[in-house]
Amino acid sequence: MVKLTPELIQQSMQYINPVRDRELDLRGYKIPTIENLGATLDQFDTIDFSDNDIRKLDGFPLLKRLKTLFFNNNRIVRIAEGLELCIPSLEVLMLTGNMIQELGDLDPLIPLKNLRNLCLLQNPVSAKPQYRQYVVYRLPQLRLLDFRKIKPKEKEAAILYFRSKKGKDMAREIAKKAKTLVANNGTLSKPPTNAEERTKIREAITKASSLEEVQRLSKLLQAGQLPGEESSQNGTPQQPTPMEEEDDE
Repeated sequence: MVKLTPELIQQSMQYINPVRDRELDLRGYKIPTIENLGATLDQFDTIDFSDNDIRKLDGFPLLKRLKTLFFNNNRIVRIAEGLELCIPSLEVLMLTGNMIQELGDLDPLIPLKNLRNLCLLQNPVSAKPQYRQYVVYRLPQLRLLDFRKIKPKEKEAAILYFRSKKGKDMAREIAKKAKTLVANNGTLSKPPTNAEERTKIREAITKASSLEEVQRLSKLLQAGQLPGEESSQNGTPQQPTPMEEEDDE
């Protein structure tokens, strides 16, 4: 792991990207924590944190210029409250391939009034019942969710559902689950495993021949992967950039 220092920020690639935004490339350093971003002097429209080990979306100073954040393939479990005070101009947030579990965990994004484009593909939360309806309802400022346009009829349907008795009951249950996770200090680090998976995990750790192997397995398990699955991750195709989707409008 590499600490995000002012020196690393200054040494990292900086360029004008295809949509003429000034971008800072912090991909692939295995950074565990967002820190020291004051060293950017708020000079960037886009920061790419993809392929790191970040677990919590927090640690931002006031960056009024920042519009786009990429966090693809990290280990994000929690989103901090108060982001709207630090990154008020945020329009695009890419969170593909993280570990966000519950619908209520997305509520800290509600006050980001300029947020237009959000991607949560390959997070456990995106498999929840009524996932898309809930996000459309709670974040009415969005125009794109998971690279799909949000149409007026979809918004209307989401509002109607969550104003119904069934929808209100569901919203209460969602809020309760989110509070439980906060009470546990956000320590839920991987999707629950079944008995067969737990046996596979125990066998792999028992057969480990070195401390390095045990540490490697532990890291995999924290990422919600089973032994033997890590190789399948390498061939995952990259998601299209949010700019490609915008061109379709």
